[in-house]
Amino acid sequence: MTTESTEPGSAPAEPGSVVVTERRGPIAVLRLNRPDRLNAFTIPMMEQLIAAFDETDADDSVRAVVLTGTGRAFCAGADLEAGASTFASPTDEVPPDGGGQVALRIHRSLKPVVSAVNGAAVGVGVTMTLPTDIRIASDDARFGFVFTKRGIVPEACSSWFLPRLVGLPTSLRWAMGGQTVGADEALERGLVQQVVAKDQVLDTAVDVATELITDTAPVSVALTRQLLWRMAGAPGPFDAHLADSRGIHHRGQSADVAEGVTSFLEKRPPRFTDRVSTDLPDIF
Repeated sequence: MTTESTEPGSAPAEPGSVVVTERRGPIAVLRLNRPDRLNAFTIPMMEQLIAAFDETDADDSVRAVVLTGTGRAFCAGADLEAGASTFASPTDEVPPDGGGQVALRIHRSLKPVVSAVNGAAVGVGVTMTLPTDIRIASDDARFGFVFTKRGIVPEACSSWFLPRLVGLPTSLRWAMGGQTVGADEALERGLVQQVVAKDQVLDTAVDVATELITDTAPVSVALTRQLLWRMAGAPGPFDAHLADSRGIHHRGQSADVAEGVTSFLEKRPPRFTDRVSTDLPDIF
């Protein structure tokens, strides 16, 4: 993985990286970077994505992440260059699913994550976006749940994520039928939250990410993201009550709360000082 910046004086990215990080102020843009293969997913891409999210979590100057693709596609799915042996395991041991490792890492992100789906998103190309918080699609984007048509099953923890986003009946129809759906149907069913022209998708995603971090406390944003995602699978509301109570207790004693209340009373923007890297409590 290499790093670029849209800001003056930045060093160019090293050639050959399959994930490139750009900066737009406090927003880190992670680009899948295999445009000659429509950003098809590989093990190096998995490793570099995980490393990129490790870096964005550790960097307090990063407030949010936007995930997108380079070129005309977002991600065409697993690279099938190996042919019939693409999904074969050399041993009887069950290896961890690579897409699942990426999905779980995105799920653990301490920063908000917005997907800018700039074209085709097929197989792992769509399932890796499910644990992101908001999905913005270009008007030519297509989402392919083609697993059964390749003789495999949905991966990247999508059997957990997808029904929570679009409901079980839609998930069953799309996944069992190996369907590919357009941007309009994805919007109608709740898979994406906004559809824009292709040349606007990244800027729109950055604007949406900026909305999430403007005048908000970084530690509170991190905890809120964890609460909403984790409680989506909680057995009942009492689990949420316990986690909420711990969160209120820890944050209630923080400098951020004093600043948040004082800035509101003084009618000025807040200046939050707590950092995700050092001040995030464990409320789970």
